[in-house]
Amino acid sequence: MNTDHSLFLRKTSYCALFAALIAAGAYLSIPVGPVPIVLQNLFVFLAGVLLGRKMGLASVGAYILVGALGFPVFAGGTGGIGRLLGPTGGYLFGYLPCVYIIGLITEKRQNKVYDVIAMCCGAIIVYVCGVAWLKLLTNMTLSKTLIVGMYPFIPGDVLKIAAAVHVAKALRPLLKNSVHGFQD
Repeated sequence: MNTDHSLFLRKTSYCALFAALIAAGAYLSIPVGPVPIVLQNLFVFLAGVLLGRKMGLASVGAYILVGALGFPVFAGGTGGIGRLLGPTGGYLFGYLPCVYIIGLITEKRQNKVYDVIAMCCGAIIVYVCGVAWLKLLTNMTLSKTLIVGMYPFIPGDVLKIAAAVHVAKALRPLLKNSVHGFQD
């Protein structure tokens, strides 16, 4: 029973750590229009790869809940339900299926190729959710929405995926050794 309690505490700590990292990634924000460039995606990608679908979903869910409650964890140090209903809300909610799909893909096979495939799928999910929401809110044409809500972010996301692959390769052995049955 003590082992189960210890495992629960470790899992909870990792979820909290990734929720905090996602929040920290939001502070590194470059405003370029209605949607800023942020590092959040990097930590969402890593949560999916390293924590798996369930714990990754828990960490992203905790992050969104904390932000919805008004804590300043969203881009530019903002928070509140209004941010979730604003232009970036679709991207934020898109992190939930993103992290789940990444975890689902990488839980079965853990190597660089599957990591890249999973994170590309996750990025596409975030774009679909974010662009759809942005278009709905702003009534821009689809091409204009893609110009302001997706195209400028692709090069950065490619770099984030490349970095996440290397970070995941380095951290996976450490996490596997510290938590037995980590991705249950």
